[in-house]
Parts: sequence; structure tokens; C-alpha cells
Amino acid sequence: MPNHTTPAIRRLTLALAAALVSMPVMAQQTDKTPASQAENKKDLGSVTVTGSRIKRTDVEAAMPVTIIQKAEIVAQGITSAEQLMQQLNIASNGPDGLAANSGIAPPGTRGNNGVSGANLRGQGADATLVLLNGRRVATHGLAGQVVDLNSIPFAAIDRVEVLRDGASAVYGTDAIGGVINFITRTDYQGLSLTSGVDITQEGGGNIYHASLLGGHGDLERDRWNVWFAVNAKKNDALRGYQRDFANSFQANRGLSPDTRGTPFANVVSGTGSLIGSGLKDPATTLTKTSINTLRLPGGAGCVNGGDMMGDYGDQIWASPAASYACAWDYGRARTIQQPVKTLQAIGRATFKLGAQHEFFAEFMASKVTSKRQFEAQQISSSINATATQLDAYELNANTKATYDAIYNQLLNYFGPQANLVYGRPINYRWRCEVCGPRQLETTTKSYRILLGLQGTLGTWDYNVGLSRAQSKAQSTLAGGYYYTPQLKALLKNGVLNPFLMPSQSQSTAAVAGLAAADATGLELYDGTTTMTTFDASFSGSLGFHLWAKEKVQAAVGIDVRREEYEFSGPSQWALGNAFIFGAPGDSANYMPKKTRNVKAIFAEFNVPVFDSLSLDLAVRHDRYDGFGGTTNPKYSFKWQPVDWLAFRGSYSTGFKVPDFAKLFRGITESQYTGLDLADPAICPKGQFNPNVPNCSVQIRPDIISGGNPKLEPEKAKQKSIGFVLAPTRNSNLTVDWWEIERINTIRSGFSLTTMTANYPLYADNFIRDSSGQIVAIDQRYINTGGTLTRGIELDANVGGKLYGGHWNVHLNGNYLQTFRTKTFDSLPYSDNLVGEYERYYNLPIKWKHTLGFSWNKGAWSHTLTQVYRGGYKDWQPPGIANGYRPPDYNPKVKAYITYNYSATWNAAKDLKLTFGIRNLLNTNPPFTLRYLDDGDGAAWEARVADPRGRAFNMQVEYNFL
Repeated sequence: MPNHTTPAIRRLTLALAAALVSMPVMAQQTDKTPASQAENKKDLGSVTVTGSRIKRTDVEAAMPVTIIQKAEIVAQGITSAEQLMQQLNIASNGPDGLAANSGIAPPGTRGNNGVSGANLRGQGADATLVLLNGRRVATHGLAGQVVDLNSIPFAAIDRVEVLRDGASAVYGTDAIGGVINFITRTDYQGLSLTSGVDITQEGGGNIYHASLLGGHGDLERDRWNVWFAVNAKKNDALRGYQRDFANSFQANRGLSPDTRGTPFANVVSGTGSLIGSGLKDPATTLTKTSINTLRLPGGAGCVNGGDMMGDYGDQIWASPAASYACAWDYGRARTIQQPVKTLQAIGRATFKLGAQHEFFAEFMASKVTSKRQFEAQQISSSINATATQLDAYELNANTKATYDAIYNQLLNYFGPQANLVYGRPINYRWRCEVCGPRQLETTTKSYRILLGLQGTLGTWDYNVGLSRAQSKAQSTLAGGYYYTPQLKALLKNGVLNPFLMPSQSQSTAAVAGLAAADATGLELYDGTTTMTTFDASFSGSLGFHLWAKEKVQAAVGIDVRREEYEFSGPSQWALGNAFIFGAPGDSANYMPKKTRNVKAIFAEFNVPVFDSLSLDLAVRHDRYDGFGGTTNPKYSFKWQPVDWLAFRGSYSTGFKVPDFAKLFRGITESQYTGLDLADPAICPKGQFNPNVPNCSVQIRPDIISGGNPKLEPEKAKQKSIGFVLAPTRNSNLTVDWWEIERINTIRSGFSLTTMTANYPLYADNFIRDSSGQIVAIDQRYINTGGTLTRGIELDANVGGKLYGGHWNVHLNGNYLQTFRTKTFDSLPYSDNLVGEYERYYNLPIKWKHTLGFSWNKGAWSHTLTQVYRGGYKDWQPPGIANGYRPPDYNPKVKAYITYNYSATWNAAKDLKLTFGIRNLLNTNPPFTLRYLDDGDGAAWEARVADPRGRAFNMQVEYNFL
């Protein structure tokens, strides 16, 4: 394509372009011209960069775009999009990666199931737009909310462009946090093979990958080119027991497992059970409701009761009734990095049609298989169990010996008590290790077909495309789950024994019974997202200029797409726990195919007012089925008073439409089963009390949960201002301040306690009949409240010559200035939460950076990088929040600092070798009180740290042709 704009390169462009080739880490706002070429080059071809439809030459100053070249990705030993996100400081510390292996997802959420997401500026993976070659791909089939980075054909990537700004005015919904555009090569000739390994020093979590890239045809000479790439990758599982830092029994520091489901079961209270409502401790007269006979005075001790057992931290968890209970380190038993197998393929054919036009066809496909593994089932028994519950340990011929042993140990310490009644069933909590670890296997198949035409008509460029993309995912039970009727029978008749010491084994009948009840291979659910898109854009000069030498440029276009989503599974899951015990079936949210059409038009103008000042205006109007229209503008400027200094800024609005699941998830109405609720309009906090006026009338309304078809789009306002400084050709500095405010946010999960205690705020959720009586409480998704986030991004380079080579020092940092939230529009924003523990979602770390040094000479290049993630105020378990202080307690989590080294050797014309060490000093994640019930790590934070530790990576690339 011809270039219509060829201004002379200024010092700013030269300096920023020169820095790129020696950049050691993943953040740079430059074009990709190497320094050696820039010295002799007189003009820079115009290119289209992410965030604009207009081709331009000054992208390094006009927009905050991070451009990451393939060479830099290889030099860092990065083999996946997820690893790349971990290096980007603009990427938030959210639960978006394979190490963020959250627990068994409750119905309606379905967990991440092997998905790796991109999350910019703390706005969430569902508010960060992911593109492949400038166009959308399908979101993951199960939840239908985010793009799975594992589906991106990483081996064929030429560069990655990250727009650190809102872009709804250009791309529409989802582009609130920013845009990540994975750009593949446009043509290729030859055949190359790449293979690599990434092996951890301590075992587990190894990565293996291989790719083949081939192409033929000279686009200029033959007028066609066809190329393809295939990539296979395997991530091994990393188990908690393979890392010493994954240890929850650190009571001296304030950490203890909050589970009483142990391999040697705890006896628990319950009406009609062996210990009734609990036993009085003869030493303190306090009632004990959770008791493990191993922990009683004279007992064998919790640590001897089974693998990873220990004392329950009753002081830490403010549970004095459990001071004789044992706990089990299920964080250490868990898989802390998911195993994933990925097969990716992409191909592209390009044909020249005359001198000014090209036709291209592109096909991308991937298959991702993840097997999430969790600790074995915790079984909590019930007296007079229903079809969905498991029975307590009854006294019969099979159980008498074990039953008598438990009873006698209780009697020997507690003495005869009214609540201790021989013959009643033993209520217990047990970790069924013989059941095996629970496993969910998810297979996701994705594809995108794209046909396009691009070229030049007169002085204007055009690009037209028609695409269809789909992601289909299916989850199945892969172990550790059992049909409830058979499991009930095994427990009720005592064939399965929850009170065995490590030296004892379950009977042959118990093992055979579990094998017969095994539900492995049963489909859990499946989902499909599909997107069909037609888009066209035209850009070029308007033929006039103002007081600047360059002419006014414009771009216009349309974007029409159909989005589809469906979610289903076996009908038996409607039985819930009566079907398969403990499995996260989701039948209430089955959804037949839903579709919506989106039509959009957009326009963009680049107006050079003076040679030193240019203005940009973009505006886009989107019309969604069911929502109507929304118009979003973006205004930006660049002022360059001297060659070595430029200022830039922008203001824009954004929006995010609700996904299909939030709109159409199954609606359930079930009667409130509690006996403690009164009308909160007249009774303070809605707490039923027959002795308090206005609180003496008990209510049991229906509870409504599920999707809400009346949801509206979220809205956002974005601001930014910054400068680019390049005093010499070997040094530069960029600083950008930004702000994102989101309003009308979509929220759910409000507890009844919160709703009744703050009734005026939730009054609309209490549905009344004609007489004013509450008949239902709506707990579905609603639009309410918002977030306010501000930060400063910094990027600096300085370089020169050293010992016959070129060196460069690069710093990229992100300072989070403000993070505030509010639950309702009428409420003020909260205090600043930066540096505070956030239970879910993004952890608002104040400062993080990457600092790198690189040196290149001849065939060798070396890179040393420091990755810094700041500390923060730790979470507090209930006991510590109430004043208890363990001897080694520290309320702050330390910073996480690691170093990476890599070396690349161009050994021969067609052979390149890369060797690297990640986490050079083998630094463990910093200790935190975070535990599984509040996240994904045990004694460490999955949103900050890499659990793999020191790892050695090597990659070989050989070109055959």
C-alpha cells in the first residue's frame, strides 16, 4: 500500500525508535524502527496502530500504546499470552491466570475452567477488549464473558499492541480498561521449527512447547502468499505439596486452615446426634461443638491422624467451641497451577488484485483442554438425612467397634453428660481421601474464519472484512464425584468408615462400592458463543490543511455483528445433590440459544492545527437489540512545542453491555427457609423477635435469583494527560496520569443481612402485594454504584555503547493512586482502598514495576530484569480482627521481588538459541494470611506471585528454508 504521509522524523521519533531494539522488558511506547536503521532513514511509513483507524507516523507520541515485538517476547522466554500479561505492569493483579485456581465454582459462575484472561487497569477481564489482527474473537463458551488467551495462536504473533486508554469510541463495548491487539505476520516465506522447555527447579508446573511455521509465495513477485503456523503446548500441574510455602499450619503467624473436614473425622454437634448440642469441657465449662478424639488430652494428636492434619486454630477463627477440633491443610492438597494442553493453528492466504488491492483469507483454530483438580470431598453428615444429604454414622454391626471407641474416648474425658447419649448417630465432618481428588475437565474448541479486502481507492485506504468466530466448551466430571444414592448407602450402613488412622485402610467392600458409584465421565455442562461480523473502514486525507503542513485526516466505517450464546447440560442436574453429591451442576441456568444484533457507525478525525499541535476526535454510535443506542466520543490532543518534548491527553466515554448470562441466566424462586425474618421497613434490621413491637410478625417470602433482562449497559468516563520527553536519541521518558470512573455497574450477591440492615437502599428489591406485605425479595443482578480508579504510568529508557556493544536500561512502572467503590449511586465513594487487601477480584497494589538492563553485541544479547510487586495491608481472620495477636503476626504483606535473566545467541544464519532463568534467586511468594475460602492461595497470593519458583527455559529456532 502506498504511504500518503511522509514527514521527516524528529528527534522524538528517533529516540523512541532507537530504544525499542534494546528494550529488556515488556513496556515501550514506540514504533519499531531499529536505531541502526533510523539513523539513515528519512521518513517513516504510515501505519495503523491499535486505538485508531487512521494511518499515521507519530504513534509514539499521539497515543499511550505499548508495542511489544516478537524478539522481545522470545528474549524473555515468554511462551504464552498469560505469561506476557504477568510482565505488563498495566495488567491488574486479578484472578485471571492458571494459578488463580479458585475453588469449586457454585452454580451460575462456573469458575475459570482453564481460562486465562486479560485485565487492564483493574477494570476486569470482561472490560478489556482482546483483538486478533484488529478484529474481535469469540469469548469463552462457558461463561461467555471473556476471551481465553489460551486460544490466541501465540507462535504466529509478530507483535502485541496494548492501548492503555479507553477505546469505546473506536471499538465499542468492553474497551473500558483498554485494548490488547495480538497481531500476526501478514506474509511469510520459508519453513521454521521452534521448540522449547520451561522446567522448574523444584518440580511441577513444567511447560513444553513446539511450533511449526511455513509459507510460500512472494507477494510482490508472485502476487500471492500463503502461510500457516501450528503450535502445541503443555502446562504440567503444580500441586500445593510440591512447594514449602504452601503451608497453612502457621498458627504463630496467624494462619490456620478453616476446615474441620479431616481424614480422621471430627465429631460435630446436631440435634439427635451423639453429642447433641455439644459437650461441656470439664476444664473450662465451655461447650464444645466440634471435637476430634485425637486432640483430647491423652489422644494421639491431630498431626498423627492423617496426611496434612493439624490442630484447628480456634483462636484465629474466633471459634472457642472448636478448641478440640482438628483441621486439614486443603490448600496444600490443592492444585496451585492448572494443567492445560493447547493445540493452536492459524493460516493466511493473501492475493494481490492489481496494484492497489489485496484479498485475504484467514483461519484460526484452537483446542484447549484443562483438568482442574481439587482436594477430596468434605462430607458433612446429617441426622435424618434427606435425599440430598449424607447420613450420620449409625450404630450397627459394621460400625460397633469404631462407634464404641469414639464414644468411650469422649466419655473418658468429658464424663457422663446429658448430651452424650450412647446409640445416637455420630454427626461428623470427614475428608474422604479414599474418594480421590475432585477433578473437572474442560475442553474448549474455538475458531475464527475471516475473509477480507483491503487497498487504496484514490487517496483513501479501505479495509473490509467478514468473519465468523465461535468458542464451544464442555466440562465433564473427571474423578472424585459419586452418585448420591450409592454414596449414601455406603455411609449409612457403615461400609465407609470416617474414623480410620493412617495405618488402617478402607475395606474391600468400601473400595468396590465407591468404584460402582463413580460418576467419572459424566457431562457437567456445555456452552457456545458465536459471533458473525461484517466491518468496513475507510481512511485518508480530506484534502485540506489548517495552519500545519500536514493535511486533515479522517476515517469512517461501519460494524455490524450478531452475537449468540447458549448453555445446556444433562437434565438430571436439576436433582442437584440428590443426583451427584457435591458436583457443581448448573441446570437452573440452562439457556436456549440467545441472539442479539449490534449495528455501529463511527468516524474519526486527525486535525493538525499547527505543526506543533494536533487534535483527534472519534465518535461511535452503537445500537443493540434490547438496549437502544449509545453514542460515545473521544477527544485527544498532542502538543509538541520542541523536537524533544510532547504533551498528550484524552477524554472519552465508554460503555459495557451486559453479557447473555447476566441477562438471561435462569430465574429461580424459592421460599426463604429461615425463621428469623421480619419486615425491615418497620422492624430495625428485619430481625424477627416476638417480644419486640413491629418485629413480631415472621415473614417467609420467595427469594428470586438469576438473570435480569432489565439490566442496562454500564457507563464509564476516562481521562488521561501526560508527556513524552526525549532529550537525546538514546534516552526518553513518558509519564501518563489516567482516571476511569464506572457508573451504573452491574452487581449481584447482596446478602439478606446487608439488604435488611440497609433497607432504604434496597427497598425496590422487596416486592410487595396489594396489601403491602412482602411476598418476594429480588437478589438478581442490578445496575447500581460504581468505581473510581486513578493512576500514573511511567516508562523510561537510557542507553549507549559499552565494550563494543549497545546497552539499555529500561524502567516501566505503574502507580495506583486511587481505588474507591460505592454500592449505590446515592452513596459517596468509599475511602481509598489502594494498598488494602481486597477479598476478591483485583488486588489494588500501590506500586509495581519492571526494571531491566540489556546488552547486545554481535550474535549475543543479554537481559536482566527485576519484577517488583509492592506490599499491602493483609487480610485479618475473625480472631485477629477481634484482638487476638499471634506471637509472630505481621499485619503487612511484604513486596514480591524477582529477577529474570535471558541470553539469545544467533548461532548460525538459520539457528537461534535462547536460554533463560526465571526467578533467578528462587524467591518464594511473600507470606499472607489469605486462605482458600477467600481466594486461591494458602499462605501466598496467586494474584501477585508465581508459584513455580526458579525455572530454566530454553528455546531453539531453526529455519529450514
